[in-house]
Amino acid sequence: MNKPISVVSRRTPMALTEALVARTLRAVEDAGPTPGMVHMTDADYARFRDGILASAPAGPLRLFAYGSLLWKPAGEVRGGERAVARGWHRSFCFTVQRFRGTLEQPGLMMALDRGGQCQGMVFEIAEPVAANLEALLRREMTILPAVNVPRWLRVGTEGGMGQALGFVVDPANPRYAGKLDKPAVAATLARAVGHWGSGAEYLFETIRHLDACGIRDRNLWQLQELVAEEIGRTHAAV
Repeated sequence: MNKPISVVSRRTPMALTEALVARTLRAVEDAGPTPGMVHMTDADYARFRDGILASAPAGPLRLFAYGSLLWKPAGEVRGGERAVARGWHRSFCFTVQRFRGTLEQPGLMMALDRGGQCQGMVFEIAEPVAANLEALLRREMTILPAVNVPRWLRVGTEGGMGQALGFVVDPANPRYAGKLDKPAVAATLARAVGHWGSGAEYLFETIRHLDACGIRDRNLWQLQELVAEEIGRTHAAV
């Protein structure tokens, strides 16, 4: 029998507030593709898309969302059910020099890394599945070799175990940052910003939307406290 997914209890507000997040934001021009990187082509996206569809289990194609896909999905999804992916945990574990970072101040992004478990949401990718799946791939993957790779995960919901598509980190990729300690992650998230926004904003929105789904991640909650402290030290109030 699957263990029930815990529901978030009432707690004190986040230390990382919208006002603190606003201190980290500034206009950053998109510098475009990072020099020296091999960017995915239409043929690459088609290859990944077709491989996923060929290996998909019977029934609707399901997506496991654990970070920004909760609040900024690519393509169209429907439904939504709390789920647990066992054997994986969400972690700020790979570097970015674009989107939420720059060449001068690289940022950190989340992926699923091995070990532990991760609570998230399972959605169904809506019709037309191929088009919505490709939109998802174009959002999550830009460079080859990919650091954030699609994988079929075993996830548990109230209805039992099943498979859902998730994005996990490739530890062999040069952009894999490994298991950083929380102060190091907090220092990066408090400083890094790109044309998509700041690392602090990314963390804030992820926690806020997890909370709306009834999910609490203890590690992210501890991290937001450190990020709030770091912003207070490094960004003057406006």
